[in-house]
Amino acid sequence: MIQISETASEKIAGMLKDIGIDHNFLRLGVSDGGCNGLSYSMRFDDSLVKDDRVIAWNKFQVVIDNTSAEYLEGVQIDYEETGMTGGFTINNPNAKFTCGCGASFRTATYRGKAKKCD
Repeated sequence: MIQISETASEKIAGMLKDIGIDHNFLRLGVSDGGCNGLSYSMRFDDSLVKDDRVIAWNKFQVVIDNTSAEYLEGVQIDYEETGMTGGFTINNPNAKFTCGCGASFRTATYRGKAKKCD
């Protein structure tokens, strides 16, 4: 369903370890918003919802809500160091249009509800 590079996987595992709570996991999602209509969310969470999909990944678990799953099919997550900063990147084969920063997208069949970026 998704791919997470070794670099991103190590970064996520390290961040989870820094939190110090063993039952936290990475929650990935998609919601309406952003300049192209759909926005990604990545956050740490510790509670599951009825229709969540749980994926065991190396040293942690990834959870995706059922609604977001179709938009995240085939997603590749990486972590890149650039100069003095770094960040996660998402390559989504379902995205037909993306914004310049890569945080917002739309698919061929769903435009989402675009909102002005802050």
